[in-house]
Amino acid sequence: MNYRNLSVLALSTLLSISGASIVALTAGIIGAELAPSLTWATLPASLMVVGLALMTIPAAMIMKRIGRRRGFILSAILAGLSALLAAYAIALGSFALFFLAALLIGTNSAFAQQYRFAAAESMETRFAGRAVSFLLLSGVVAGFIGPEIAKRTKDLLPVAYSGSFVALAVLYALVIVILVLMRDVEPLTTRAETVTQQEERPLRKIIVQRNYLAAVLAGTVAYGVMSFIMTATPVHMHNQAGFTLGATALVIESHIIAMFLPSLFTGFLLERLGELRVMLLGIAAMLGTVLLGLVSSDLLEYWAALALLGVGWNFLFVGATVRLTGTYRPSERFKAQAFNDFSIFSVQALLSLSAGVVLFRTDWGTLNLLMLPLLALVLTAIVLTHKGRVNQELGIVD
Repeated sequence: MNYRNLSVLALSTLLSISGASIVALTAGIIGAELAPSLTWATLPASLMVVGLALMTIPAAMIMKRIGRRRGFILSAILAGLSALLAAYAIALGSFALFFLAALLIGTNSAFAQQYRFAAAESMETRFAGRAVSFLLLSGVVAGFIGPEIAKRTKDLLPVAYSGSFVALAVLYALVIVILVLMRDVEPLTTRAETVTQQEERPLRKIIVQRNYLAAVLAGTVAYGVMSFIMTATPVHMHNQAGFTLGATALVIESHIIAMFLPSLFTGFLLERLGELRVMLLGIAAMLGTVLLGLVSSDLLEYWAALALLGVGWNFLFVGATVRLTGTYRPSERFKAQAFNDFSIFSVQALLSLSAGVVLFRTDWGTLNLLMLPLLALVLTAIVLTHKGRVNQELGIVD
């Protein structure tokens, strides 16, 4: 087990999530000030997700060629320069330049999403759930750090929020320093797995596996629902419902903490309850978010809805990630992970891009209700897949 890599990746995750939370809190608010129309307010935040989606496959291929360590460092360098570009765009009042910077910042997230796979590869397969959970646990601290940095550096420079993005560039510089300590490793496996390793299969044969498809769908819905609601929340609360920046930041902070705090025990829940039950708990929590979204009017209700959204994301996404790691061979990991992340973040980008339009053309309640079909879809998929796995183990043919 490579605890050094796990520690490096946890610190890098902490800083990367802190940076992402700075953008999540401020991009919509800045967009509402700079955009020619309020319906475009969430475009910068959404373009960060678009950058992530566009870079998922290239990121995996780059790391396959030059190694994870070098790939992570190069992406952090680009993100730091992009954060400085965003600060410059805000100072100029240029909406076009700001959303270009957001797009470029998003490309770093495609690499940062691979932290979880690098962590799983540094541990034995049976401890993959714990490794992913430990990595995500750093997000608890990030939930405080990111929004606090955004608030405290908001007026650091003459133009509001430009200082927040200079601070973001500093965070990425710290990521670079920490990643220098990382070592590239081959996936650790059990002795039985090593003996039974076979040659690399074509991507199409990996994709058509029911367990792989169910894992991809679960991860896609987890991120899609979370991003759709979270992207719209700061704009709705601050620009429509009239809540202060402090109150809005509290809700986003709590949401981010709720995304990662369950990682204290998610790995153990996976080992004890199994992937299916943990993912079902995630879907139930997200349903709670939708129900609360229909009645939200005061700060406590928004807080509870976004906290449940975070918990639901954690259970569903970690469960999906662990299930995914059991569907491909070590030699297939880069392309299997790349297709998974491309699917997840393409849908997330689409939903994030549409959040502003839906919010300003309908209302907050409708925005939440639109998530019900997605939750029903993933519920059906993981239950049917589990039934198929049980029948296969028992020798039952449907």
